Amino acid sequence: MDHFSDEWFRSEWRKLRFYYEVDHAAKQWTITGEVGGLEAFVAAVRLFASDPGNDWISCHCNLGPYDYLEIGTWTSPVIDSHWIAGPLSELASLADHIQAWLEGAQSGESLLAREFFSPSSPYDLCLHLIGAGFDPSSLDSALTG
Repeated sequence: MDHFSDEWFRSEWRKLRFYYEVDHAAKQWTITGEVGGLEAFVAAVRLFASDPGNDWISCHCNLGPYDYLEIGTWTSPVIDSHWIAGPLSELASLADHIQAWLEGAQSGESLLAREFFSPSSPYDLCLHLIGAGFDPSSLDSALTG
């Protein structure tokens, strides 16, 4: 497989297990996946939040094949055009809240996170639960075929 080929990107989305995109006009990040995929997002947030080495302002990790979604450490919770960030304890709480929602959510339902995570943020975070058999790479319009 060629590095940075369409197949490479498809493979990376499938490894991530969820798809994300940002809509700057709507000021919203959307994370789409089946239960296991959204749990993978929760796990990524938890992993970042559980590492005391990440407890410094602007520390961050990038997710996905394009690396443009960042989870990071900030002085207060924020969702903006480039990241979802906050104190590690707040990020852990975000992961807990999403996991609790997933336990009762049905395919087709969505959760908006700004209200409970960071009400004054300029962007929202939408978690969209999709049915079984979802291929995250299928939403990447930059891929051919």
